[in-house]
Amino acid sequence: MWAKKHLLYTGATRQPFILSIRDGSVDLSSFKRWLGQDYVFVREFVPFVASVLIKASKKSDDGNDMEVILGGLASLNDEIAWFKSEASKWDVPLSNTVVHKANQNYRRFLENLMLPEVDYAVAITAFWAIEAVYQESFAHCLEDGSKTPSELQDTCQRWGNEGFGEYCRSLQKIANRCLEKASSDVLTKAEVTFLRVLEHEVEFWNMSHGCA
Repeated sequence: MWAKKHLLYTGATRQPFILSIRDGSVDLSSFKRWLGQDYVFVREFVPFVASVLIKASKKSDDGNDMEVILGGLASLNDEIAWFKSEASKWDVPLSNTVVHKANQNYRRFLENLMLPEVDYAVAITAFWAIEAVYQESFAHCLEDGSKTPSELQDTCQRWGNEGFGEYCRSLQKIANRCLEKASSDVLTKAEVTFLRVLEHEVEFWNMSHGCA
């Protein structure tokens, strides 16, 4: 199982779309496709994060969890505004975006994670994984030797900056603490959920890259 997780995580954070941004060969039509689809996704991500916050308020044994999650939820308002601004800059119409199947599947997955019966440990694991994939992917595009186009630097900075990295590490600490105390059944569900997040991320990148 660990080999599969490692393979999938590498696939999710070093997918050809991300690598094309890093080496400067990205097709800007792919970037525009990603921009429109991710805007749609983020609007579904907001209620998911809100559901994680509610679970934390009821199930967490550490009051700091709520503060970390609330900070993430609050930042999504700025993120939506950023997507609208970028879409305007790139002439990407958001109001009539046709939602791709990969996006539909991912959003349906989030809806299932919002159900009350989903354990907090499972939900926070998914939340951390989703954020961590973006952080590590876009941080890779900012590393020494990258040839990321100047017009995409702002996008990479949004998720690849060290502040977002610290936030992701805070989420990981919460997830790890919850999983250390979880039953074997919850651990299994969290592991499966983690793998599904990675699979959905790969499918989303593939869709953006025009591979699906």
